Amino acid sequence: MKKIQELTALYEIAKELNAWSELKKSLYAVLEILSRSLGMARGTVTILNPLRDEIRIEVAHGLSESAMQRGRYKPGEGITGRVIQQGKAMVVPKISEEPLFLNRTGTRRKTTAEFSFICVPIKKEQQVVGALSVDLPYDPAFDLKASQRLLTVVATMLAQHVINLESLQLEKEALREENLRLQQQLVSKHSITNLVGNSGKMREVFQMVAQVCRSNATVLIRGESGTGKELVASAIHYNSPRAKQPFIKVNCAALPPTLIESELFGHEKGAFTGAIRQKRGKFELANKGTLFLDEIGSIGMDAQANLLRVLQEREFERVGGTQTIKSDVRIIAATNKNLEQAVEEGIFRGDLYYRLNVFPLYLPPLRERKTDILLLADCFLDRYVKENQKDIRRFSTPAIDMLMQYHWPGNVRELENCIERAVLLCEGGVIRSYHLPPTLQTGEKSDTVPARSLEQAIDTLEREMIIDALKNTRGNMARAANLLQLTERKFAYKAKNLAIDYRTYR
Repeated sequence: MKKIQELTALYEIAKELNAWSELKKSLYAVLEILSRSLGMARGTVTILNPLRDEIRIEVAHGLSESAMQRGRYKPGEGITGRVIQQGKAMVVPKISEEPLFLNRTGTRRKTTAEFSFICVPIKKEQQVVGALSVDLPYDPAFDLKASQRLLTVVATMLAQHVINLESLQLEKEALREENLRLQQQLVSKHSITNLVGNSGKMREVFQMVAQVCRSNATVLIRGESGTGKELVASAIHYNSPRAKQPFIKVNCAALPPTLIESELFGHEKGAFTGAIRQKRGKFELANKGTLFLDEIGSIGMDAQANLLRVLQEREFERVGGTQTIKSDVRIIAATNKNLEQAVEEGIFRGDLYYRLNVFPLYLPPLRERKTDILLLADCFLDRYVKENQKDIRRFSTPAIDMLMQYHWPGNVRELENCIERAVLLCEGGVIRSYHLPPTLQTGEKSDTVPARSLEQAIDTLEREMIIDALKNTRGNMARAANLLQLTERKFAYKAKNLAIDYRTYR
């Protein structure tokens, strides 16, 4: 190649690299120029992925997409792998005579023509980040060394673009892996097995969730505040065919009546005072996924009418807009109100109620599933012990009695808050009765009224400590006395006065 041709090619390459804002387009343009200048049959830019220790073809000229996918190497593997590993260019006059040539892409099997091959490293200072390679029709008179020098100059010019492309690819890969990890974490966190409970009523709930999650049916979750309605809604979504699609939550009770329609359906710019730009509503954001409407009984009659239309027609308009928007959304609603009574009183539309009540699911309050209290308490204890890095292993017997006897008006949410508080207060290995909130210790309904005198308080504490010691020693009086630093005679005397039979704990 003449000098003037080389300079022209380099000028065109520099111009293209500065013209394109998209990195891949720049690299494709460079290969096109090299094809015209060198008369090359094929050309590739390969990039080293340091995370996977893999070399792949990023852009190519004269190769199909499937051939590019096949062109993957390890450092040191084949000619390209050796160039990237050693950081030195290689020139192969005849491909057919080179044993290192792998033909991983499979393109050279389709012809009997002979080719020469040149591969030069793309470097970032002394670190090799990729390689530039070309296939040239074999010509004994062709100056391959001159072409190698030209490609080395071009590789230097490409270096920054390849580095930026490598960074983008690594960021994409890291984001993809993080997204996959978070999706797996969400599925695990909201799986049906993470709904805690072994009572008969909860087993019925699990069975119904397992049945409805595989469908697209509208679900209405009923139950008192704090029973875990949002957790059940999450479990239904993340175990459904829509699990990879959005799961959007709306607390209807927290939104003013004037904003509920804007929040659900969105609004156009200028639709009302303060609407300075167009806003997409929750129905648009949840398209192909699930929309969870918590406290559905709190929305006004106007919003109910528009919601009914979405459920019936699967379409809506933004506030202040005229364009009809289609919506493929699964609805899961929840309420702690008596909707049947609200329908009778005329504050909730009957037709909307029947649209929502396709698959009703009732969550029992905690006082109706007493056998789940200790299971939930242990679950929360384990969570907050790890979170606060404490060594708390169990609840004392009086603390268990208090938990079991309390009526839990705040349900599971109140129990969780109670255990978190107890973990923060406890400095030993056992959560005792005095670590629990005053509502449990003084409530008449819980039958946990504390001692009304100093003597009664001392007796209560002594009884608790003696029972714990006997439990730890499986009813061995001598060892239990030693744990409490008492003589066996004194320990037996106190146990007798407190009506504690050591044989119960053997």
